[in-house]
Amino acid sequence: MNFIAALARAGLKSWFGRPMLRRGWHALPAARLSWTGCSPRFHFRPRVLAVALGKIAAPVQVAPVPAVADARSRSGALEALRQEVGSCRRCSLHTSRTNTVFGAGSCSAGLMFVGEAPGYHEDRLGEPFAGKAGGLLDRLLGQMGLSRGDVYIANVLKCRPPGNRDPQPDEIEKCRAFLERQISLVRPGVICTLGNFATKLLSGRPDGISRVHGALQKMPGPQQPALLFPVFHPAAALYSPSNLKGLEADFDRLAVIIGANARGAARRRPKDDSRHPKPVAESETGAEGGIKDDAGGGQLGLF
Repeated sequence: MNFIAALARAGLKSWFGRPMLRRGWHALPAARLSWTGCSPRFHFRPRVLAVALGKIAAPVQVAPVPAVADARSRSGALEALRQEVGSCRRCSLHTSRTNTVFGAGSCSAGLMFVGEAPGYHEDRLGEPFAGKAGGLLDRLLGQMGLSRGDVYIANVLKCRPPGNRDPQPDEIEKCRAFLERQISLVRPGVICTLGNFATKLLSGRPDGISRVHGALQKMPGPQQPALLFPVFHPAAALYSPSNLKGLEADFDRLAVIIGANARGAARRRPKDDSRHPKPVAESETGAEGGIKDDAGGGQLGLF
């Protein structure tokens, strides 16, 4: 897609207005394209322009789905989606995969983890976080009093990139619909994003994980009930003592946020909507989109 087509696709024909012609394209550095605020006279949103030009990924927009009556129906819908993923040929990754890695865990979990992409062990076994990084994740969950059966775990990509390289933008774009549908079916109260790729996709922001880890934030979109909690990817923490320390601290805070008990009795309240946190007022939102958790409060009661 060329530059003009990108503008037209985003509905930004007014970009050619007189104020922009006077200032010129050079007056808008690429870094400014990611911010939400701009002068009203430009008549466009820089974030939308950045998405159109491929600077950042558009945030996940979870399509509304009919209410699922019970866990069995929800599990059946996820299994049907798993079969669809298993036969996917949308990108070239299907030519080198051994297995697709759909996801695993409770179909009605209040806490969902989203990683980057399958690695060697995940590709062989068809399960998410099956290697050393998965062992670290299990240990951190255990310290919260939880197990894999209490949460839901998925990845941005469902197939392993060759050589464990970074996911490519076109691969993310073609695979994101599967993740969106998983989120719609599980309907978690908190989504813990593991690493840069999951965090940037679900937040729709270009901020790196080193900047935003441990900061609770609202998932973009008026219909999104979930909150995002970015943390370092366990694989990165394995090779960096500082990242490991930060990851452990973030999981300690996550345990407080979700209200997990020490014995891991992950039981829901009678009403299904109870696992979704109440809407957060703007006055409760801190810098960088993070949400303040005052002393003595902040538990969401998801478990």
